[in-house]
Amino acid sequence: MIRQPYEYARTPLTEPDWRRLPGWRHVTEREWRDAQWQRAHCVKNPRQLKAVVGDLLTDRFYDDLAADRAEFATMAMLVTPQMLNTMAPWADPRPAAFTEAFLADPVRRYMLPVRSDRHPRWPSHPKAGRDSLHEAEMWVVEGLTHRYPTKVLAELVATCPQYCGHCTRMDLVGTSTPQVTKARLELRPRDRQEQMLDYLKRTPTVRDVVVSGGDVANVPWPQLETFLTRLLDLGSVRDIRLASKAVVGLPQHWLQPDVVAGLGRVAAVAARRAVNLAVHTHANHAQSVTPLVAEAARALLDAGVRDVRNQGVLMRGVNATPEDLLDLCFALQGEANVLPYYFYLCDVIPHAEHWRTPLHQAQWLQEAIMGYLPGYATPRIVCDVPHVGKRWVHQAVAYDRERGISYWTKNYRTELEVRQSPDADPGAALTRRHPYYDPLDTLPESGRRWWAENDPERQSPGQQPPGRLAPDQDAPDQLAPDQDARTGIAPASRTGAPSVPTAPEDSP
Repeated sequence: MIRQPYEYARTPLTEPDWRRLPGWRHVTEREWRDAQWQRAHCVKNPRQLKAVVGDLLTDRFYDDLAADRAEFATMAMLVTPQMLNTMAPWADPRPAAFTEAFLADPVRRYMLPVRSDRHPRWPSHPKAGRDSLHEAEMWVVEGLTHRYPTKVLAELVATCPQYCGHCTRMDLVGTSTPQVTKARLELRPRDRQEQMLDYLKRTPTVRDVVVSGGDVANVPWPQLETFLTRLLDLGSVRDIRLASKAVVGLPQHWLQPDVVAGLGRVAAVAARRAVNLAVHTHANHAQSVTPLVAEAARALLDAGVRDVRNQGVLMRGVNATPEDLLDLCFALQGEANVLPYYFYLCDVIPHAEHWRTPLHQAQWLQEAIMGYLPGYATPRIVCDVPHVGKRWVHQAVAYDRERGISYWTKNYRTELEVRQSPDADPGAALTRRHPYYDPLDTLPESGRRWWAENDPERQSPGQQPPGRLAPDQDAPDQLAPDQDARTGIAPASRTGAPSVPTAPEDSP
């Protein structure tokens, strides 16, 4: 038998026993499978976490958590029981050992970040920004981002059943934190949806609508069904994608009989009109893919959805190794009927440097996972470049490895560019190079020194006035007033924080 860099072995999915946690010792299976019970028992603060975990976690963890919430957290704490149950599932129950396992847990790292996770010298990149992808600048009506020629993003709601620490929409989604005063959607949901539908009627070149938020699982089903039915009435719309992390974090929602029946009605209309209806979810580690997740995915497929696809985020300490990525993809594809689709580089948002991976590492990882999965189930690792959009990681047109700056072009103009410069040469947008930045601690010493010498004055990322529109940024590599700029030269790695896995010397 040939020894391979990755050794595949089929691993059945398991649902960790929630009764191992003191606060859930008497929770029945019926309660656990109930979506309303799950929502009602979400963990929203350290006190509620302690009520569930009891003395399994020592004060060391709670102090670390409190320090992060006071100094760095950009997202409010909100963790479903389903998701919390996948953290440290097989840990030694002795408090010191459990605490160590909980701190090291990959799911915990992005769902319940603590102060010791953050980079000690440069927690934010100098170019970090609240709305790092400039989605709100591309709103054609409130909540409707028109960034690509034929596709739009419809943000129906600004909440989720759970909040991930690395959320790219951290400026809008969830409640405010000490660091971030959140922007707000101002229109009533019905009025916002009417404006979205009116724009789509007037713009027949849009054929693909991503219905998101937040999470569509937080839109009351009758309201969501009405919106989807009206979308299907538009002959120009040929693809509809529903974005819901809840397939993984709250699968109980998608197993509710009224939701399944309603989705079946929508899927039947989509099928009659030859519209592709799919659901996109968000799993970052194999540990979070459980039998309940597989059951929810199967219910969606049986209801008539064409595909359930996964869009993960590449993060150090979570999944930034070939083994972690392939384990996750095989759990999704082979056991849960979820198609691995994309892994995004973590966006350049405040306080995310410890998660982000450099471009060359992402390129190496893309090559490392090739050849193991079926071609249609091999995910693309992509960089969501500000002012550009998604690009495969090998599409950079230039790359300064020393300073960690890659450059990207695109083959279309955005609504924002036309709005800002209606008389500009159309060809200029297609040749302009847009920068993207590697995390500073992954740069060579000379690169870190350059950034230390050229880092602008330190500014706070969070206290932005109400209203989500960001400052005018004609030059996308200019630092905007609401962007963070924490100074310091970061070491190549540090104790207590995950370092970048070592790629071969000749990796791209």
